[in-house]
Amino acid sequence: MSIVVLHKSMSLDGFVAGPNVGAEHPMGEGGMRLHDWLLTDRPDTRDKEVAAAVSASVGAVVVGRRTFDVGVPIWEDTPYPVPTFVLTHRAREELVMPSATFTFVTDGVESCLKSARLAAGNGDVVLMGAETGRRFLAAGLVDEIQINLVPVVLGNGLRLLENLHHIELERIGLVASETVTHLRFRVLK
Repeated sequence: MSIVVLHKSMSLDGFVAGPNVGAEHPMGEGGMRLHDWLLTDRPDTRDKEVAAAVSASVGAVVVGRRTFDVGVPIWEDTPYPVPTFVLTHRAREELVMPSATFTFVTDGVESCLKSARLAAGNGDVVLMGAETGRRFLAAGLVDEIQINLVPVVLGNGLRLLENLHHIELERIGLVASETVTHLRFRVLK
């Protein structure tokens, strides 16, 4: 069975996006700094290996509606070449893209996860979006969390780990490069 993994780049002060997320600033003001390690023309070998491992493991993706709305113009496709499920309150027909299809799910996280697991096969279900990540964490549906800890203080924006109940984690991975520290945790249930 696939596992559910929450992958997020995060500032030292816990923000996964800067303030004022929208079409003009898809990662919020200053938030693109969180992905410098991934988008650089000359990535560190360790960072490339982490990114490659994530890409190789993805079987399906779940995104929130805001992530979809600000991401599609940038990606011009699904975020990974796998089925992508948009957790939303606004129904919409499937959107076929060059690499895969966006399916819009309106009946909650459990239903969305069931569809994503079926589509993922043996691959991981990867969660994208701060609110989506929090909703899955609050529901106890996340198996692993990977935080790419970026040495920057954003001071404001969207936090991933707020307004949640007590969650115990076991560190199962640590890779440090010059620009980011990749931390992988298993969620203890």
